[in-house]
Amino acid sequence: MKAPFISEDRKRELLFFQSRIGLSFNDISILDNAFIHSSYANEARSKDVRDNERLEFLGDSVLSIVTSDWLYKNLQGDEGDCTRVRSLVVSEDALFEVAMSLELDRYLKMGRGEELSGGRRKKAILADCTEALFAAVYLDQGFDRAKEFILSKIVPFIDKVVNENYKRDYKTELQEYVQKRYKKVPTYEMTGSEGPEHDQTFTYTVTFHSKTYGPAKGHNKKDAEQNVAKLALQELNLL
Repeated sequence: MKAPFISEDRKRELLFFQSRIGLSFNDISILDNAFIHSSYANEARSKDVRDNERLEFLGDSVLSIVTSDWLYKNLQGDEGDCTRVRSLVVSEDALFEVAMSLELDRYLKMGRGEELSGGRRKKAILADCTEALFAAVYLDQGFDRAKEFILSKIVPFIDKVVNENYKRDYKTELQEYVQKRYKKVPTYEMTGSEGPEHDQTFTYTVTFHSKTYGPAKGHNKKDAEQNVAKLALQELNLL
């Protein structure tokens, strides 16, 4: 596969981005690839245009090993503590915040339909782009430089998780409580949704031991489930 064409305007955009993050890529096409959403590649209908999904796959693994290594060497606690902290640090919410801090949305290439549906601000798309960027740094700069770059972005989140109880996983806490007490798992049900497709609000309830808690709302289904789990824990005086 030949190297994809990159316009002079695009090169200037990517040069500015590199200056912002303090890196200089040897192969700018790898960096450009990190910003190509599948919708853009599909509309382009060219074998020379590749989306960032393979980079995202690799970036997820690079992020995991970098985070795990740091937690093993620096976090006091057992395996369970490390696992819980890592799950929060590499979560969609945390990666979305990294993406916004780096203004990755400005550099994304996406299809017209995705653009019109608000894709440039979707958590999942930006979180995936963050992982793709991590992979691009790893491939172009090597593991040590990628590790340094990734840690500069995620260590602040580790501090939040450890010191400020950042974004607790209420759903897991509730499930552990219900399984231990009732030998069953909670049942979540979506009871409604409202708003335009690109900015919907979902409403959920949770039921266990013949009692329903909620409703609670969220801007995506995961958030709604977390919110209703938190509500149930509060009613049970577990928070």
